[in-house]
Amino acid sequence: MTIPSFTEQDFAVFQIQGLEHRMDGLKKQIQPKFEVFGEAISSFLTTQLKQDTYVHIAKHARRTVNPPDETWVAWSTNNRGYKAHPHFQLGLRDTELFAYFALIYECEQKPTFARNLKEQLPEILPTIPSSYYLSLDHTKPDVTPLKEMSEKDMVQALDRLENVKKAEFLVGMVLPRAEVTKTSGSRLVERVEETFSTLLSLYRLAARR
Repeated sequence: MTIPSFTEQDFAVFQIQGLEHRMDGLKKQIQPKFEVFGEAISSFLTTQLKQDTYVHIAKHARRTVNPPDETWVAWSTNNRGYKAHPHFQLGLRDTELFAYFALIYECEQKPTFARNLKEQLPEILPTIPSSYYLSLDHTKPDVTPLKEMSEKDMVQALDRLENVKKAEFLVGMVLPRAEVTKTSGSRLVERVEETFSTLLSLYRLAARR
């Protein structure tokens, strides 16, 4: 399988004005590449999780006015969707590529995950590279470098995840646009798989019943 790279033309899609025109750009320019990445990485995750893993490409179907500032492909073990489940995602916005383990607003496991991670934080936190980033809202570009967070900061983020219904928790790799456009597709797949492998402990904690 030939893995495509992401180009300046892909990132330029986010400069297209208007919902219809930008969505047309996403469908023609980015989503076909997500299909290839989705299939390649799904095989890896299925092996790692020992469960069938399904690919979900964001459709942004609920949008009626504002064009999306980012888009992504997600992997979950549920064939009908990913938002209500712990999942992995790979996405683009105009400045960067991101690869995250994610629990977003619809996921009911958030409170249990937050409590369990707080209990195991001294063991798990050191296994997550300080070069990774934490996002508390998947709709915004704001992220915090883990190297700037203390254990107390992480506990506060998990307290919010446990108690605030709309709270979210995404952690993983962020690569700047200039680096992404110089990296081959096959190497990007390797880096994403390395990231997801590193974050498997979080996924397993979230998937625990």
